Amino acid sequence: MATKTAVVTAPRLKALYTSAYAKELQAELGLSNINEVPKLEKIVVSVGIGKNKDDKHHYEVVRNTVVKVTGQVPVDRMAKKSIAGFKIRAGMNRVGLSVTLRGSRMYEFLDRLVNISLPRVRDFHGVSAKAFDKGGNYNLGVIDQSIFAELSFEETQHIHGLQVTFVMKNGSKVNSRALLEKFGVPFEKEGGAR
Repeated sequence: MATKTAVVTAPRLKALYTSAYAKELQAELGLSNINEVPKLEKIVVSVGIGKNKDDKHHYEVVRNTVVKVTGQVPVDRMAKKSIAGFKIRAGMNRVGLSVTLRGSRMYEFLDRLVNISLPRVRDFHGVSAKAFDKGGNYNLGVIDQSIFAELSFEETQHIHGLQVTFVMKNGSKVNSRALLEKFGVPFEKEGGAR
């Protein structure tokens, strides 16, 4: 009896990066070594629960959103400090959820975000070019989770946002932006309307 072997293909963006983008970036940025080229290390998707920390239904909605959007089960983030005014105790209160995507899942999520989800944003003029930190990492805030095609209409009744952080290796603001532009991230035009 013959057994079938599954053919595993690399995600589209990962294959493009290894075959073409890395060499193009090396030439465009004037880097002497291929290992100096910026590379996407991981993507962190996080959601703060905030004032709804005691609402179990809201927590389940947020958790379900993160699972469907990323394909991974999120980790609970606990409070680091006690804040009496908000009734939060350190280590006891759940204040958010986060998922760290690496490898194939990371590239697949980036592909869906850039080509399917961001074009669904109403009055979209591009993402801000000012959201880079000193290490070249990029932060993207999503106000409404309904832009993700993986979610049904019923799952978008409780609106909440997401924070997506692109963590770069060998990144600076210029190098990281060049890499994200290669992946198709649409940055807003300089001096354009927001």
